[in-house]
Amino acid sequence: MVNKHTHLNKGNESEIGLKRALKTNQLAMIAMGCAIGTGLFLGSGLAISTAGPGVLVSYGVGAIIVLLLMGCLSEMTVAHPTTGAFGTIAEKYVSPLAGYLVKYSYWVANVLAVGVEVSAIAVYMKYWFPQVPGMVWILLFAAVLIIVNATSVNAFGTFEYWFSMIKISAIVGFILLGSYILFGGSHQSDLGPENLVNDKGFLPFGWWGVWVATFISLFSFLGTELIAVTAGEAKDPDIAVPKALKATVFRLSTFYILTIGIMLMIVPWKLAGVEVSPFVKVMDLLNIPGASGIMNFIILTAALSSMNSQLYASTRMMFSLSKGNDAPAFLGKLSKKGVPIRALAVSTLGIFLAALVNALLPGSSYAFMMGISMFGAIFTWFMVFVSHLFFRRKWERSGGRKLPVKMLGFPYLTVIGAVLLLSLMITTWFTDFKIMLQFGVPWLLFLTISYYLFKKRSPNQNPEKRLDDILTENVN
Repeated sequence: MVNKHTHLNKGNESEIGLKRALKTNQLAMIAMGCAIGTGLFLGSGLAISTAGPGVLVSYGVGAIIVLLLMGCLSEMTVAHPTTGAFGTIAEKYVSPLAGYLVKYSYWVANVLAVGVEVSAIAVYMKYWFPQVPGMVWILLFAAVLIIVNATSVNAFGTFEYWFSMIKISAIVGFILLGSYILFGGSHQSDLGPENLVNDKGFLPFGWWGVWVATFISLFSFLGTELIAVTAGEAKDPDIAVPKALKATVFRLSTFYILTIGIMLMIVPWKLAGVEVSPFVKVMDLLNIPGASGIMNFIILTAALSSMNSQLYASTRMMFSLSKGNDAPAFLGKLSKKGVPIRALAVSTLGIFLAALVNALLPGSSYAFMMGISMFGAIFTWFMVFVSHLFFRRKWERSGGRKLPVKMLGFPYLTVIGAVLLLSLMITTWFTDFKIMLQFGVPWLLFLTISYYLFKKRSPNQNPEKRLDDILTENVN
């Protein structure tokens, strides 16, 4: 009789020292904290200026893609709750090269996403201190969050839980306030649903604008997959992971569509942009005393929370790479509190890159950082769908235990999710986000070459042997 919990052999052994201290509510809040950041509060302005009111359709399509992704990810994560997450699963079920590409791509995506968030922080702080260089705020807030991540994982979880609560409470408050103003508390003739069809109608840029904005909307959902990474430090993954994933997708979809819909009915879509958060513009237009400053503070909190989660994710992925002999061994060392402190240090590179970009491109640093960070994340999502195609067949063929959660509509919905993501990636070549592929394709080529040139192989790293071990372990 084998271990019915079916952890990965290699993943379990390599993760000795990490503390299983995260609860279900903390997992959900960490994922929410990572996702509800600049993608909604600042990036939504970019999406609106691309699609107009049709951005609501864009976010709806984005939500469907994420729902399919979470279905695949839930099933695989419950089977293998490991900090290496989808990277380790791709390694075991697709190929060692696939796992290598996913882990490093996800790591660099989060490292760069930290830079995106910290670039946005510089934008937010200009609201109060327009004369202070953005680099000052980048370095100051980065130092604070590095200290938080250097403490225990439980302290990180608590910090992220309460910061996420602030964001969620603010969004709920915005929805309630906006609804009251639109449908009962204001007599302004320029507010209301008619703003959704003014200025060239609901689709001012046609369906092409909606499709391009779908790609931008995905940036708002990035971070939901973090639950798979935190599963390696979850108390009861079988229960915590499915519940956290379902709650996260439902909450994000509801929040995004409602908040953006209300915002579009208050602020004409042509006023959207990324120089100031659209949420702050709403408060300015409503002339509520002090409200815009409060909203800017809440948005600042959101960026810090999201940055904190992404720093956590990149640190754990680098830790997994080190333990899998895909990165220097010293990066897998843990502090006395069970924190991969050296992996954390390496994962702060995005902060310094953001500071440099902010100094060189102060007016466009946010869009630039977002463009290059998106490739690794979208590639990782695409590989989740690919890995699920391999995983389900091999799991069932090996007689693996019955899992508490299972992706419906296999293999059709899995394939649809993969095709949608691949199509969106190709689309970026014909948009202002061409930088994503210009960065991403050479990045994958570089990783592939480095894998074959520098990766040290040993007998126990034989892919067939590793797969046989995992399939044997999963038989009841």
